[in-house]
Amino acid sequence: MKYFLIAGEASGDLHAANLMTALRRIDAQADFQFYGGDNMQQAGGTLLTHYKDLAYMGFLPVLAHLPQILHGMRRCKKAIRQWKPDCVILVDYPGFNLDIAHYVKKHAICPVFYFISPKIWAWKEGRIKRIRRDVDRVLSILPFEVDFYEKKHGMPITYVGNPTVDEVERFRESHTETTRLFCEANGLAQERPIIALLAGSRQQEIKDNLTRMCRAASAWVPQYQLVLACAPSISPEFYEQILQSLPEQSRPTLLFERTYALLSHSKAALVTSGTATLETALFRVPQVVCYYIGAGWLVRLLRRLFLKVKYISLVNLIADAEVVTELVGTDMNEANIRKYLSEILPSGSQREVMLTAYRKVIARLGQPGAPDRAAQTIIEHLKTKH
Repeated sequence: MKYFLIAGEASGDLHAANLMTALRRIDAQADFQFYGGDNMQQAGGTLLTHYKDLAYMGFLPVLAHLPQILHGMRRCKKAIRQWKPDCVILVDYPGFNLDIAHYVKKHAICPVFYFISPKIWAWKEGRIKRIRRDVDRVLSILPFEVDFYEKKHGMPITYVGNPTVDEVERFRESHTETTRLFCEANGLAQERPIIALLAGSRQQEIKDNLTRMCRAASAWVPQYQLVLACAPSISPEFYEQILQSLPEQSRPTLLFERTYALLSHSKAALVTSGTATLETALFRVPQVVCYYIGAGWLVRLLRRLFLKVKYISLVNLIADAEVVTELVGTDMNEANIRKYLSEILPSGSQREVMLTAYRKVIARLGQPGAPDRAAQTIIEHLKTKH
């Protein structure tokens, strides 16, 4: 069968590539065309447009590149119309993908699946109308989405498991490096435990969060050492420019392309919200979620008006409880970070409490195998259509 996939950023590219591999395990004749990235290209098929040519976030960047984005959308629709795939598989990226879904459904080209659906449970809940109209099946990777779609909106959804569980499990099975060898390989002190810093993947996030994290965590140096998991899309020079304002003791060691290895050898972590909070929990590393935003009073007001959920971290959303402390806006300050970090370091009062709660979160996510279950669901649905 022929599958057309669209992923608009790095994590979507990875998840889509794993789904493509799973589809090929079931369907040996699987043929792929896609908008995506390097991981999808390695999985096989025809890359039509790289997501880096279309992935712009924020009002001004989108406005500045609007002709390029609209041209990419027109090319995508034309490619689908001409190739006539057996299905279109959308991966997150709602601003682009919901428009494509409407085009495919309007012209009755083929079924549409949404793998990793838009976070409409957090904001823009009105998009449910478009999803119900234009998407044949939503394949969820977050267990709480089932109640949101089915109970609140009466729309069937399939929870297939979370691909991050697969990725962490795959790493843990293959990773045999001891802490001693890890430290030797990365110029770290073997005798000093590690506090990991995960400060986000975008420049503005890093500017807002990193120096505050470093200053707060430096209270435990030199007993501990600070190590920063650097985002692959950010240059070393960018980090160095930010960190040069800090005293030597507060500067972390920079580590590229080794986030999972870092987490597997860390005692605690300061984490900017996102998938990283879930990854940290899956590695059983106690964490404080840190997300600074200026104009704190305005943020609190906007959060009440527009954000539909109680928490910002995936760990707490999955648990439906405050498993990890979330320091958001002006609450993310050095005093608060130090207070809550002290509670989760070894011998801290909340460390074992958090680790116990992690076990419940991990159980709720279910077993590895999300890409395989998603692929099986897609193929079974397509067979009923033929």
